[in-house]
Amino acid sequence: MSDSKAAKRDENIAVFFGGCSTEYEVSLQSACSVIQNINPEKYSVILIGIDRNTGKWFWYQGSIEDIALDRWQTKENCRPVFPSLDRTVHGICYAEGTEIKTISLSGALPILHGKNGEDGTLQGLLELMGVPVIGCGLLSSALCMDKDLAHQIVRMGGIKAARSVVLEDSCQIEEKEDIWEKAREIRYPLFVKPVRSGSSFGITKVQSKEQLIPAIWEAFQHDSTVILEEMIEGFEVGCAVLGTSEPVIGEVDEIELSDGFFDFTEKYTLKTSSIHVPARITAEKAEEIKETALQIYRLLRCSGFARVDMFLTPEGEIYFNEVNTIPGFTSHSRYPNMLKEAGLSFAEVIERLLGQGV
Repeated sequence: MSDSKAAKRDENIAVFFGGCSTEYEVSLQSACSVIQNINPEKYSVILIGIDRNTGKWFWYQGSIEDIALDRWQTKENCRPVFPSLDRTVHGICYAEGTEIKTISLSGALPILHGKNGEDGTLQGLLELMGVPVIGCGLLSSALCMDKDLAHQIVRMGGIKAARSVVLEDSCQIEEKEDIWEKAREIRYPLFVKPVRSGSSFGITKVQSKEQLIPAIWEAFQHDSTVILEEMIEGFEVGCAVLGTSEPVIGEVDEIELSDGFFDFTEKYTLKTSSIHVPARITAEKAEEIKETALQIYRLLRCSGFARVDMFLTPEGEIYFNEVNTIPGFTSHSRYPNMLKEAGLSFAEVIERLLGQGV
């Protein structure tokens, strides 16, 4: 193999987008915002698009606008590439005629939401390749994607989380009486969720016994394990965490719902909900939430960046909800807006992110 003449390890940062996930479209929008805010004088950006159906990798060299419009996969703009597991290469390979050439990478920033990108799979592969991951690594990505394991670990750290029951096989649906009994113990309303999924896909708010089994079936369409979870009274708050050894924490935000829950439609349209940043809470409570978010971040071995979501009850109690290890990165997403309130522009956030990985 020979190194590509245009590729120098000190300059090349790979940004991954697309992916085999139900959140493919969200990834495209987030990646565009990130790419547009990378300093081209400091970094040579290698854009790697992942086909949503085949999982094939392509070195994309077209316009950023075509990524947003999902018309990036054209023959003239895409060169097939594949990962090199030769750790002296620490990068990717591509064919040029009969020759295999390589591009070494100084870091990789996955902007992939959900399965096959945010769950530790890509992070593990990058570690095998010898490419530093910008953001959470294999362990924290996998833990945070698993709602049950994340809750267990956080509870052991002394932080409250909703009561829950896990169904590990769809065959358990046949045991309806047992499931109804477990739901009665948790109490209605409750949430039925896939254990490993993002953007609220497959989640149902269940008000009664009659709605329970259909909701479980729906959740099993998105994952092999399903969780029945207590509904926590109050509202959701979030914290953007940036960094590892000395992380910066953005201002706390608050989700105001008019009805239902913060599902996929509300997350990306805000039709009937509002996001307040900073949250409409006291400075003392905001500081407590930030401290709890940082504790959760460290308990789950997060690094680089993540968004920690919690619930605040009417009594002022804080309950853990989940950690998004690759949160939305559009200009109107929660993560950059919380850091903006703390004094960091979008471009400064990206600069700090990339600075951690090279």
